[in-house]
Order: sequence, then C-alpha cells, then structure tokens
Amino acid sequence: MKVLVTGAAGFLGSHLCDRLLLEGHKVIGMDNFVTGRPENLAHLADNDDFTFVEHDVSEFIDVPGSSLDAIMHFASPASPNANSPYGYVNLPIQTMKAGGLGTLNCLGVARAYDAKFLLASTSEIYGDPQVHPQPESYWGHVNPIGERSVYDEAKRFAEALTLAYHRYHGIDTRIVRIFNTYGSRMRLDDGRAVPNFLKQALSGQPLTIYGDGSQTRSFCYVDDLIEGIYRLLLSDEHQPVNIGNPSEMSILALAETINQLLENPLEFVFFPDKRGEGDPERRRPDITRAQEILGWNPTIDLDDGLTRTLPYFQENL
Repeated sequence: MKVLVTGAAGFLGSHLCDRLLLEGHKVIGMDNFVTGRPENLAHLADNDDFTFVEHDVSEFIDVPGSSLDAIMHFASPASPNANSPYGYVNLPIQTMKAGGLGTLNCLGVARAYDAKFLLASTSEIYGDPQVHPQPESYWGHVNPIGERSVYDEAKRFAEALTLAYHRYHGIDTRIVRIFNTYGSRMRLDDGRAVPNFLKQALSGQPLTIYGDGSQTRSFCYVDDLIEGIYRLLLSDEHQPVNIGNPSEMSILALAETINQLLENPLEFVFFPDKRGEGDPERRRPDITRAQEILGWNPTIDLDDGLTRTLPYFQENL
C-alpha cells in the first residue's frame, strides 16, 4: 500500500512509519513539528519508500502522486501535562484544529482517493471514568469545557466525524482508542509520567508525584501498541477498538519500579495540589474487542518495556 501518516515525526507516528516500511509499504510522512521532532525520522532519510512533507494538517492537504491507499491520522499534541510546553493545555488551539480541521481534511483526502482512513483516538474520550475497566461501549464522563477538553472533545468530534463519513460517504474507516503508551522517541520534557520519572531517576533526582500517587494508569509498550494498530488497519472493523495494556498500576508503583530499575537511592517528592484539572482517578482498557476481532494481546511487560526504553533516555538526557 501507499500510506499517508500524519504526525509522522511524533512518538507514535515515527514508530508507525517504521512498521509500515518494514511490511513493504510506501509511506508519506507529514508533520509540522509543533510537537514532533525531525530526529525521529532522520534514520529514514535515505529510504526510497519514504517521502516526507512538512505541512499543517489543519490546512488543505495536497498528497504527492496520483494514488493513495490509506491515511493514518496521528497528528495532535498528546501530553496532558500543563507543565510541559508540548502539553495540549498549552497548545489548545493547535490541538483542536488538528482534531477538527485536520480530521476533516484527512477524510476529504480519503474520499478523493477512495483510501482507507484510520483515526488515532484516545482513552481520554472516556474522561474520568465511572465504569471500570473502560469498554468501547462506555460513553464517558467528560467535562466539555475544562482544561483537558481541548483534547478530549477534539478526539470525540473526530470520532463522530469519522463515522459520519463512513455512514454517509462509505469511507472505509477505522478508529483506535489508544491508552497510555511509552517507549523510545518520547520527548524527555514531554511531562508524562514515564519520561518524567526516567529523566529524574537518570539525573539522580527524587521523583515528583502529583497528588498522592494513588491514581492509576495502564502502560503499554510502543511495539505492542503498533502491532495492534497495524492489525486494525488490515481488519474490516469500523467501530472503535481499545488498544492498551490492561495491567493497571498506581503512579506511585510506577515511580517505585523506575527507582528500583535505575537503583536511584532518592525517593519521592509529593505535590498534593499539582494534579491537573480533570485528571482521571483510574484508567484501564477493556481489550476484549481487540482480542476477539484482531487476535491481539500485549506481550511486553513493564520491566521489559522500561529496559528497552532506557537506552534512548540515557543517550538523549
């Protein structure tokens, strides 16, 4: 296939480009570098099957060439951390434009080329959930005007728009709801838990815990996530599918794991009042549909995934 990947220079987008090229596809990567990094794609500079276009997806998209088989829309800020310059709280307009206008433009391209369309959605559409774990049938518990709404509502709109194009125009669509993921090529100053803790532990600093650390997340290694997304692309499923690791743990337990892995003798510093507005208490995917439809399960546990991630952070600190 010939595949357009938006957000190609981002953490997930760059790994997705690698997987598509490995499978023998031709890839057009697109990014405007608001949060993506050129370094994430530098290794593809001499790959004849890869073409890069610097472009903002909220503007009209002109695809090089006369054919296109699939579009995978991954362009968006994704970090909820208000202390990071790359968090969507600090990029509110860009975030909503990527989710709204960007999705609209990508769907227009899919319609013009009769191409498949895969939307990268998020577990954030469930908000601070009142159902646990979260199945795709759960409609969510979201504040539509809170700080996080610029991301939550952009993705909820993007899902609605995607299925509208599927139902009205017959576009061959897919929607993946991505839960917390980690691995190489994350920004060290991203502000999310894994990069923040790894950076602090490698620097011999105490780990900063927002709140009391009892809030939970489910951490999926990037290779597992990309495998699930690739299987979804090749499937015939049009309804949203959760992809994430159902192994749930507290943020404090994650910090303890990283300190043990790096033999960091320092403990933690707690900031009770620094949890962001609307920060979910619990987050865990119900992956029954991914198991049944895609035959997918995560295979890499946290210790193994962190060990694989560590060299990247050591080299880039």
